[in-house]
Amino acid sequence: MRNLRTTHLPCSIPPPLRHRSTTTTSPPSPLNHDNTDPFITTLSQSIINKSTPLETSLRKHLPSLKPSHIINLINTNPHSIKPDTLFSFFKWLSNQPPFRHTIQSYFTMINFLSDHQMYPQAQSLLRFIISQKGKHSAISVFQTFMETKATKNHYFVFNALVECYVDNGFVSDAIQLIRCAKERNFKVPNESCGRVFDCLMKMNSNSVAWGFYLEVLGCGYPPSIYIFNNLMHKFAKQGVVNDAKKVFDEMPKWGLRPSLVSFNTLLNGYCKSGKLNEGFRLKKVIEDSGLVPDVFTYSVLIDGLCKGSKLVDAYQLFDEMCKRGLNPNDVIFTTLINGLCRNAKVDLAMQMYGKMLVRGVKADLVTFNTLINGLCKSGRISEARNLINEMTREGLKADKITYTSLLDGCCKDGNLDLALKVKEKMVKQSIELDNVTFTALISGLCREGLVFDAEKTLREMRKSGLKPDAATYTMVIDGFCKKGDVKTGFSLLNVMRRDGVIPGIITYNVLMIGLCKLGQMKNANKLLHSMLDLGVVPDDITYNILLDGHCKYGDRELFERLRNEKGLISDYASYMSLVEGSKITSSTEAHH
Repeated sequence: MRNLRTTHLPCSIPPPLRHRSTTTTSPPSPLNHDNTDPFITTLSQSIINKSTPLETSLRKHLPSLKPSHIINLINTNPHSIKPDTLFSFFKWLSNQPPFRHTIQSYFTMINFLSDHQMYPQAQSLLRFIISQKGKHSAISVFQTFMETKATKNHYFVFNALVECYVDNGFVSDAIQLIRCAKERNFKVPNESCGRVFDCLMKMNSNSVAWGFYLEVLGCGYPPSIYIFNNLMHKFAKQGVVNDAKKVFDEMPKWGLRPSLVSFNTLLNGYCKSGKLNEGFRLKKVIEDSGLVPDVFTYSVLIDGLCKGSKLVDAYQLFDEMCKRGLNPNDVIFTTLINGLCRNAKVDLAMQMYGKMLVRGVKADLVTFNTLINGLCKSGRISEARNLINEMTREGLKADKITYTSLLDGCCKDGNLDLALKVKEKMVKQSIELDNVTFTALISGLCREGLVFDAEKTLREMRKSGLKPDAATYTMVIDGFCKKGDVKTGFSLLNVMRRDGVIPGIITYNVLMIGLCKLGQMKNANKLLHSMLDLGVVPDDITYNILLDGHCKYGDRELFERLRNEKGLISDYASYMSLVEGSKITSSTEAHH
C-alpha cells in the first residue's frame, strides 16, 4: 500500500487547469482580507489570474507550499473561487513535485465538493483514498473523516466512504467503519447499514449478516419483518434450522409480530431437516396464533410425510386441507404422486393424477416425468409411452429426464430394440446423452449378453467426453469374463486405469472368477499378488473364489478340506497357510 503523501492522483483525473492569456481582468476583492493568511491570498490570486499560467505564477511558491496551506485555502476560499476551478487546481497540484497531498487535504476537498453538490467528484477522491489505503484502514480513515468532518453533508461522505469499501471488496472495513461511528456517537445513516447488510446476504455470510443486523438494530436501524424472514430462509436453506429459530425468536424483541410467511419459513426448515414433529408443533402454534395455515404450509408438511414414507398421514393431511376449503395446487399433487411412486404404489399415483385432472389442476412436465419414471420402474412401459403421448397432446415436450426414464425402463424390461430407438430419438432431437443414459444402455446390453455392443457403447460414451465410473467398466468386464474372454476383460482394466478410474475389489473379483473358471490358477495367484502390491485389500469373497478354483482344478481329494474351510478364509496368511498345508499333506501322503 502506498502512502498518500507520496502518491499522485489517478491518471483518469483530467489534466491540470491552464488559464488562457487573453485580456487581463482584475481579480475580485477578497471577502475576508484582514484575517486571511497573506500566502493564501497570494495563492488564491494566482489561481484566478487568467493572464499568467499557474506554472509561472507559483514556481517560486511550490517548494514552500504545504498541505496545510491547501486545507486553509479550501476552508477560507478568500476570493470565492468557483468549486470546479478550485478542484481543478487541487488535481493540478497533485502532479507538481515535490508537493504531495495528505489524507487530511483529500478529505477537506471531499467535504468542500459535497457541500457544493459535486458528488461524483467527491466520490472519485474517496475511491482513490480507499484504493491507496487498502484493507484494514477503516479506523485511521474514520479518524481523519471525523477530524475534517463537514458541517453540511457529512452523512453523504460517510455513506460514500462505506460504499467505496464495499465496492473494493473490503466488507470487514465497512463494518469496522460503522462500529467506529457507533463508538463515537456519530449517527450511522441507514443507507450505509443497508448497503453492508445486502452485501453480506449476497455473499451468503449468513451468520455474519445476522450478527451485523443485530448490531445496527441497536444503532436505530428500523427492524423489518422482510429481513427477518429472509435471514430465516437463508439459515433454513443451509440446514441450520436452529439458527433460523433464533432469528424467529428475536422478532418480538424488536416489536415485530411473526407473519404466516415467518411461520412457514421456519416450518419449511424443520421439515427439510427431517424434524417433522417440530413442523407439526409449529402448525399448531400457527393456528393458536389466530393465523390460518395456507397451501404452502400443507405442501411442506405433505412433502415431509412423503419423504418419510408416511403416506397414510400424507393422505389424511391432504383431506384436511381440502375440507378447509384450500385448493391443492400442482406442487402438492406432484409431491403425493412422487411419494407414491417412490414407494412402488404406482396405481395409487395414477389415481391421484386422475383426481388432479378432475379438480382442473394442470399437470406440468415434472408431474408427467414423475409418473413416467414410476411406470417405467414398475415395468409398465406401454402405459408410460401412452402418458408421453398424452403429455405431447397437452403441449409439453419430452425432455432428457422423460427419455432417460423410458430408456432405462426398456433396458430393465429386456426391450433393447425399443431402448435403442429411444436413444436414436434423443440424438435426433439434440438431447444430450448423459452418464445415466449410457450406463442404462450398457447395463441392459450386458444383461442380455450383448457384451460387444456394450463395449461399443462404452467406447461411444468415452468418445462423447463422458467418464464411465468403476461400476460401468466392471459391468462390461464381467460380461466378457462370463463369455470366457478374460483377455478382453484385462484390456478394459488397462483402459479403465488410463482413464484415471481406480478399480475396486469388485472389479478384481470379477476378473478372478473369470480366471478360476478357466482353470488359470497361476494367473489367478498373480492377480492376487498384483492386488496386494496395488494396495487393494482382498476380501473373503476373493479368497473363496480362489479356493473354489483350487477345488475344481486341483487334486479333488487333497483339496477337499479347502472346500470345508470355505467362508472362514478372510486374509492372505490364512489362505496361504491352508493352501500350502494342503500341499504338504499331499506330499507326505504320496510318500507313504
